[in-house]
Amino acid sequence: MGEVLKLCFEVHKTIGGGMLEPIYQECLEYEFQKNNIPYEREKVLSLQYKDIILEKTYKADFLCYDNILLELKSVYDLSSEHRFQLYNYLRITKKPVGILVNFGVEGLQFEKYGYNHSNNKVFMISRYGIED
Repeated sequence: MGEVLKLCFEVHKTIGGGMLEPIYQECLEYEFQKNNIPYEREKVLSLQYKDIILEKTYKADFLCYDNILLELKSVYDLSSEHRFQLYNYLRITKKPVGILVNFGVEGLQFEKYGYNHSNNKVFMISRYGIED
């Protein structure tokens, strides 16, 4: 997880804040390749309802190391809507960690979340660069 965040900081330091989200996605993909980070870009997440797989899907920006969901934003401030998006991704995939990264501000913001299998709940691990 540390290497993924280190590369997010590298991208932000290099091109700054406020660009479009796909720009950061492309830059991170370059950094992941250069640093041999296993990843899938725009990972399709399927949802099961009872005994069927739904046709509608979600797309996470990145799945790294097959267990870290990385969702990128470039906004003035992270909102509940952004958090719920990541919560849903974690609940669907049951991956242990999700990171919400905001490149839209002067200082990089991120929030780390975990998924608890026993109660199907998402919980905050930490946040950085966000005023409480």
